[in-house]
Amino acid sequence: MQLIELRESIKNDADWLKIPDSTWKKVLSPEAYKILRGHGTEMACSGKLYTNKQSGTYACGACGLELFHAEKKFDSGTGWPSFVAPIEGNIISREDSSYGMIRTEVLCRRCHSHLGHVFPDGPPPTGLRYCINSVAIEFRPSL
Repeated sequence: MQLIELRESIKNDADWLKIPDSTWKKVLSPEAYKILRGHGTEMACSGKLYTNKQSGTYACGACGLELFHAEKKFDSGTGWPSFVAPIEGNIISREDSSYGMIRTEVLCRRCHSHLGHVFPDGPPPTGLRYCINSVAIEFRPSL
């Protein structure tokens, strides 16, 4: 099964949480699986979407749910795509105490895939920086 086939087969949002890990491992690339399902982090400046400036939307690399509008993206100088705000209601967050730090992890609301973290050092108007792994999102240009 391919990722596109998986996306087309799921009709109910709740069904995304029932997908077994073995299926995710088959449909995602090894790097995407490590980040999205293994809560990993890609190397800074390594992602193809870090410097993207096109208009459009950014969607979850696993389930395809739209997460961020391109106009909310900014250059944080960190090496990862950064946004001031997500599309309302499409992400969830939780405390992440891994690696001896306390951070706020950002997950896709629909499939609970790991996207990155949110930090309180962003620009106005939110003061937040959603620091997202490029491999965790896909870009959809405006038509």
